[in-house]
Order: sequence, then C-alpha cells, then structure tokens
Amino acid sequence: MSVPTAVHPFEVTHRAVLAIALPMTLANLSTPLVGIVDTAVIGQLGSTALLGGIAIGALVFDVILSIFNFLRMGTTGLTAQAVGAGDRVELKAVFARAIAVALGIGLVIVALQAPILRLAEVGIAPSPAVMAAFRAYFEIRILATPLSFVNYVILGWVIGLGRADLGLALQILLNLVNVGLNILFVYAMGLGIAGTALATAAAEAVAVVGGIAVVVFASRGAPWPAWRRIFERREMMRMVAVNRDIMIRSVALMTAFAFFTAQGARAGDAVLAANAVLMHFFMVGGFFLDGLANAAEQLAGRAIGARYRPAFVRSVRLAVGWGFAFAAAASLLFIAAGPAMIDLVTTSPEVRATARLYLVWAALTPLAGVLAFEMDGVFVGATWSSDMRNMMLISIALYFALWAVLAPMFGNDGLWIALLGFLGARGLTLALRIPARLARTFPEPRPAFG
Repeated sequence: MSVPTAVHPFEVTHRAVLAIALPMTLANLSTPLVGIVDTAVIGQLGSTALLGGIAIGALVFDVILSIFNFLRMGTTGLTAQAVGAGDRVELKAVFARAIAVALGIGLVIVALQAPILRLAEVGIAPSPAVMAAFRAYFEIRILATPLSFVNYVILGWVIGLGRADLGLALQILLNLVNVGLNILFVYAMGLGIAGTALATAAAEAVAVVGGIAVVVFASRGAPWPAWRRIFERREMMRMVAVNRDIMIRSVALMTAFAFFTAQGARAGDAVLAANAVLMHFFMVGGFFLDGLANAAEQLAGRAIGARYRPAFVRSVRLAVGWGFAFAAAASLLFIAAGPAMIDLVTTSPEVRATARLYLVWAALTPLAGVLAFEMDGVFVGATWSSDMRNMMLISIALYFALWAVLAPMFGNDGLWIALLGFLGARGLTLALRIPARLARTFPEPRPAFG
C-alpha cells in the first residue's frame, strides 16, 4: 500500500469498541465448537478407539490451525489500515494477497500430510485401533486445510472492515452446517469417524462460499486491482514479514503452554489433571478478552491507515479500560464460583481437592493477561509484528527463569506464579514499546502518550 499523506480523522467511542468486541466474543466462543461437536457425535457411538482417534485429531488440527492463525491476524491489521486510508482498491488487494498466501500454505500442508501423520504417530504413540481411527479422520480433514486457511483470511478481512457482525454470522454458519452434516453423515449414513471428518471439511467449504459472497457484497462499488498490484513485490514481502513474525510469536506462546502442561505432568497425575481443569478458566476469560483485542485490531489499524494519532490513542485507552473491567469481573466470578465450576468439570475427589488448592492462581489469569491480550490487538492492527515477536521471546525467557527459581521452592504454586509473570510481562513489554512506535509512526510534535 502506498504511504498515505492525507489525514482521515474519525471518532473512537465506547460504542464503536463494544460493537466489535461483543459479536467477536460470541464468535470466539463458537470457535471450539467444531472440535466439541466432532467429539460429542463420535462419543455417542460408544467406541473407545474412535473417541481416542477423534481426540488425537482435534489435538493435531488445533496445533496446525493455531500455528497458522497469523493468516487471520495479519489480514485484519492490513485491512484496517486500508480502511483508515480510504483506499478501497488496496482493500481488495490485501484480500487477494492473503488468499494467495493462505492457499499456498494450505496446499503445502496437504502435500506434507504423510510426514505430519507419521510425526503424530511417533509423538503420541496411540494403540493400533486408535491410530487407525485417527488416520481415517486425518486423511479426509487434512484436505480441507486450504479451506480453513481461506476462512481465516475472510474472518480477518471482515474484522478489519469493522464488521464483526459478519464475522459472527460466518462462524454461526460454519458451526450449524458442521452439526447438521455430522448428524447426517455419522448417524443417518453410518460413515463413522470418516463422516465426522467429511462433515467438518464440507462445513469449511460452505463457509468459504458464504464468506466469498460476503466479501463481494461488502466490497462492491470498487474495482478489483490488477494482478501486478496484487503481487507487487514490496507489499507481498510486507505481508510475509508480518505473518512470519506473528507465527514465531504464536509458536512461542504454544511452547509456553506446552511447557506448563509438561511440568504439571511431572508433579503427578492429580496435579496434571487439576492444572488442565484450571486452564479452562484462563481459556474462558481469554475468549472475552479476545473480543476486545479484535476491536483494538480494527480501530488501531484504522487509525494507522488514517494517520490520525488521537484515534489510535483513544482506541488503546478504551480497549485496555474495558479489558480490565472484563478481566476483573472474570476473576471475581472465578473466585466466587470456582469450586462449583471445578466440580462441574470433574467428578474425581482427588482432582477436585487439588484444583481448589491452586484456584486463586487460575482466577488471577484474566487480570495478569489482560494487557497482553489488548496489546496484541493494538500491535496486530498497527502491524508492529516485529515487536510482538521480540517481546514474546523476552517474556518466555523470563517465564523459564521464574520457573527455574520458584518451582523448586514452591512446586506447582511456583509454576502458576511463573505463568502469571509470563502473561504480565507480555503485556507490559508491549505497552512500553508504544511511545517509541508512536513517535515513529506519527512524527509530528504531539504530547507524550499516556
């Protein structure tokens, strides 16, 4: 995108933030439903091997989709900036470039399905019956990977437009089709685990068709750019660099949580299970904070494209303010209702008792992580992805250092404190980068940010 010279002022209000945050919160809550529906449907067949196969399938595809979630995030930031600049042709060019990247990566993943399958087999080492079930699921669903990545791009693009309502509608479409086809293929047609994979793949295809229709409708009235502009080298390299940095950040984040799980396992089965139960609290809180992060992505990105500093500052303040309000409410809820929530998730007396010992740390995760969520949104929208990468690497190093000091002294409590420190460091380090970034992005003299 050519650097805009004109300033395009716009107002950032509480209503503007919540108009994006609330629909996207619902959309984020619906995201895990694909795996939940697959598991629930197969669970009704009464086969342990099939249930194990679907569990491994959910794990493998969660990893793949999490690693490549940068396709959604990078598209949002670049789209929002084109909106802010008022460049409708670039708006379409961003979409076309992102689709090309998504399809290219998706086809590579499909081509690598044999080594991915082998890696899962060696790494997880399931029984032959479970492996056979997983293979039947994997070999069908992997073919839909390019469609999943295209849906990431479409969702990122509509969020970048500020049309969270369209994003919610597309997620609802995906999940309704998945539920309906699961029932049809597994129960009515007796296709078993292959039917579940086929239903998920077909739902992704339907969502792509619906998403393309939404894109065409939302972008009507502006010409599609020439191929030369879509594949202009500088812009393609910019998109690749943004996506690369976000991918490194995402892999580091997954490593941090995998490390947390592994250390819990070393403390025994009860601690491992209790930590797993309590991490659901963090995930639930994260869904709500993610909606506000989506709002920050769009509004901060739009402000960058519009070259309008007041809107950027206002979007940061409102996203962080609402984020802390949501996080405080979530923490209070977890403290008050935590014991009942633990009992709902597990019936094991030992796991229940162990989880209660560490409940306070889980309840603090929304407050510890809120700044990280909202700063991620700001930096995604601004496409300051190198800072996201660098601050993540600094924070994960601090995480390991805290664990090395605290875990020997305090055991699992030390592990949880280290995790809270990691979450807090991610947000604080990014927040400290904003003044320098603002001075470079908006070089005209202004009062200091804060």
